Amino acid sequence: MATYGYARVSTTDQDLAIQETALRAAGCEIVRSEKRSGTSTEGRTELRTLIDFARKGDAIVVTRIDRLARSIADLAGIVRTLETKGVSLRATEQPIDTGTAAGRAFLQMLGVFAEFETAIRKERQMEGIAKAKAEGVYKGRKPSIDTAQVRALDAEGIGATEIARRLGIGRASVYRALEA
Repeated sequence: MATYGYARVSTTDQDLAIQETALRAAGCEIVRSEKRSGTSTEGRTELRTLIDFARKGDAIVVTRIDRLARSIADLAGIVRTLETKGVSLRATEQPIDTGTAAGRAFLQMLGVFAEFETAIRKERQMEGIAKAKAEGVYKGRKPSIDTAQVRALDAEGIGATEIARRLGIGRASVYRALEA
């Protein structure tokens, strides 16, 4: 019986250290970490590695259930896969242990609230953007490519590949800038 930890943050500027420390303190022999969105299990190779590696009687531990999944469907899929393998899921900051009936029930309730929270956050964000657009405040993000510079280099007879290399942008971006 082994105990493995899984830590996740959404963005590269967030720190995994607090989760990793908590997981090691909870007895995790191995901790896998990644900086990926929790809204999908796609591309989360460290999570996939843990799930594939865990054997009957093992446990996967997270600090909070939202580190594992943000949707009921993903959470249910992960839990179903772990249960099929005989692997339990625990959380250090929540009373979740899929080895018990109460832990499974609490897990399901938290999953519902996590999904609801994500939906509400997206709704508020869209409302805020719509309001800002209506007030003329929101104009999208600033252009990351200097179109004038692309055109100037093109006028000098420099090819798209060289322009892209000099400006540190993609070749497709050069073509889009020239079309605009």
